[in-house]
Amino acid sequence: MDLHIDHVTVAGRDLDRLADAFEAAGFPVEYGGRHSNGVTHMAIVGFRDGSYLELISTVEPEADSPWWDDPIHGDGGPCAWAVRADDIAAVSADLRERGIRVDGPSGYERTREDGTLVEWDLTYLGEGDPGSTLPFLIGDRTPRDRRVRPTGDLASSPIVGVDTVVLGVPDLDAAIGRFEAAFGLADPKRGESPELDAAVATYPDAPVALAEPRGEGWLADRLAAFGPRPAAYLLGYEGEEPEFADLETGSIGGQSVEWAPVTHPVARRYLGFVGVDS
Repeated sequence: MDLHIDHVTVAGRDLDRLADAFEAAGFPVEYGGRHSNGVTHMAIVGFRDGSYLELISTVEPEADSPWWDDPIHGDGGPCAWAVRADDIAAVSADLRERGIRVDGPSGYERTREDGTLVEWDLTYLGEGDPGSTLPFLIGDRTPRDRRVRPTGDLASSPIVGVDTVVLGVPDLDAAIGRFEAAFGLADPKRGESPELDAAVATYPDAPVALAEPRGEGWLADRLAAFGPRPAAYLLGYEGEEPEFADLETGSIGGQSVEWAPVTHPVARRYLGFVGVDS
């Protein structure tokens, strides 16, 4: 299947603080509502290509979450990613035939603040939290624009949407093997990321970069605390660089990245901009 990012998730103890941090950095946020599990609720930063950032927490601070409990209560920040599946049953069956552990599809819902019901199906792949290494699949039951739409002025922004998920992994070769088995991704380009102090593998035609720490440091500590999962997200833009104050220049696997001033809740920048072809 072609991998098209549906959304990526940022987890924290306090949804209002998450939303405030993104608003302060220049990203318009819209409250998305409570999930049908009765425990979690979310907010959205929506982009013009239909992808979005999901900010998630529990409604009650001490409640155990059925999704991403450790990143939520540990202020873990980036924690999961999802890809779109127009025929989620067929894609799930294909991945099962490839030998991937598949759980689903199963139906979920949430109610927006205006009372609108949003319904979708999810399929979880592999071990651990949904979307922690292999993405989970999502397919809409209700019209997609009920679930997400561009927020604020992002409908006309140079920012296109979520371009790449940077996954922290303990073993780069093993992770490369998992993505080849699941999605046929082969022959990644190997490089490094000075900011993450990591060896990385990137794919020219897939929205994922794998990062293995080269020694002690922030990424190694993060893996010890939360296990393999996203460490950063890169947003693609067309034309002129988005007008955000206090950007910091870095790189992932030789690609230049401008890191946005979003540091809550992990006290480190984890949201970057990369130029994409029009």
